[in-house]
Amino acid sequence: MEYRPLGRSNIQVSSVGLGVMTFGAQTKEKDAFAQLDMAFEAGITLYDTAENYPAPVQADTQGRSEELLGKWIKSRNVRDQVVIATKVAGPGNGAGDMRHLRGSDRCLNSANIDAAVKASLRRLNTDVIDLYQVHWPERPITTLRRSRYSHIPDTPALVPIEETLGALADQVQAGNVREIGVCNESPWGVMHYLALAEQRGLPRIASIQNSYSLLDRLFEGGLAEIALREDVGLIAYSPMASGLLTGKYANASPIAGSRSSLFDGFESRFKKPVLDAMQHYIELAKGFDVSPSALALGFCQQQAFVTSVLIAASNAAQLQENLKNLDISFTKEMLKAINQIHDQHPNP
Repeated sequence: MEYRPLGRSNIQVSSVGLGVMTFGAQTKEKDAFAQLDMAFEAGITLYDTAENYPAPVQADTQGRSEELLGKWIKSRNVRDQVVIATKVAGPGNGAGDMRHLRGSDRCLNSANIDAAVKASLRRLNTDVIDLYQVHWPERPITTLRRSRYSHIPDTPALVPIEETLGALADQVQAGNVREIGVCNESPWGVMHYLALAEQRGLPRIASIQNSYSLLDRLFEGGLAEIALREDVGLIAYSPMASGLLTGKYANASPIAGSRSSLFDGFESRFKKPVLDAMQHYIELAKGFDVSPSALALGFCQQQAFVTSVLIAASNAAQLQENLKNLDISFTKEMLKAINQIHDQHPNP
């Protein structure tokens, strides 16, 4: 396992992290602990969760992912060997109705962030969160997973980034949070956070957690250069494109019990342009005598702007298979072939 700096902080994280979004719903405690044990044994030190997990988001399960992660860390006595990353949900979170999280006034102001941090600390059973991330910007981001921009005017109630960053700074100052990051952000948003930090002497964001995979390379359009030049590396989520790049969806239909069968909107991932590109990458992996999952993970890991790649599994057997794919020797020939496919089937 390779270990990389988290931004300009003194925290090192594994180049592969474990996302625990399913823990507490799809993934029950026994299986969750088995996955965490396997990941830790494999050298993974970064564990990513959020206050609104598990998903699908529901009021009666909210917070269980953090609780299970905290319970495992305490039971294994590994707090000083792991990096805990979690997130605060704002009104922009695209995860359905979440009024059970601080009601209809949920936003990214000081009061909400303070309440969210304290609740996460309690559920995680820790004194400090290593990486605290804004799950979604408060303002609408209309370019996420889209190649075009739509203008949506800010509402009068919008909490500006200045206020959000100030609230995060208060948590760092109080010792509740070590480093801060953003998720699902745009180039403008990342640069605005960085400019405000420099201008006002506030904490600097250490990471960007956005979607990135063979099927979704939109990060490269503007954010990759920022990540490299500003030392704000990508924590890549969905490197398998929600399972499409494992090859298990060759029949182009949801599998019973999988996230594709549980989440509304997943049917859009089975449209012809997506499936065409997916099939090209699966055939390419066969040509190089590697699994499709290994090719997908290897591609993400070798990018200079990537700090860590988040893998996730709904059960221990899936994770065991993913962990076998971490040692791929990614070559220039593979990258050249991938780019040829991408040029013909960009970001489907």
